[in-house]
Amino acid sequence: MLKGFRQFLMRGSVVDLAVAVVMGAAFGGVISALVKDLLTPLIAAIAGKPDFSALSFELNGSHFQYGDFIDALIAFLLVAAAVYFAVVLPMNALTARLRRGEAPPDPTSKKCPECLSEIPIAARRCAFCTAALSA
Repeated sequence: MLKGFRQFLMRGSVVDLAVAVVMGAAFGGVISALVKDLLTPLIAAIAGKPDFSALSFELNGSHFQYGDFIDALIAFLLVAAAVYFAVVLPMNALTARLRRGEAPPDPTSKKCPECLSEIPIAARRCAFCTAALSA
């Protein structure tokens, strides 16, 4: 029983997932600190207001704190921008640079001349409009 459990834990995908979770948590802390300690004060210096949580209104005895929502929305947008510009954009550039010399893969589909639907290359008849296709 323990041997099977050990084999399960030592599989590559389980170990990779564990490493990804730990790295994701650490990276999340870095991005949160970047937003909280650098970007939010920068916006406060420009806009003049570091915190919108005091903004609210009352309607029929109900208290709506829309300032908290604005703070959460700004934090989300700043985190998304930081992740995009710090991780996604450089990784896309690196991937494009590494694939620069590769030939594109052979196509697996073609367009039907009648209805312009995507059909397999080997098809002799269109599945959408039933037009006979030339070889």
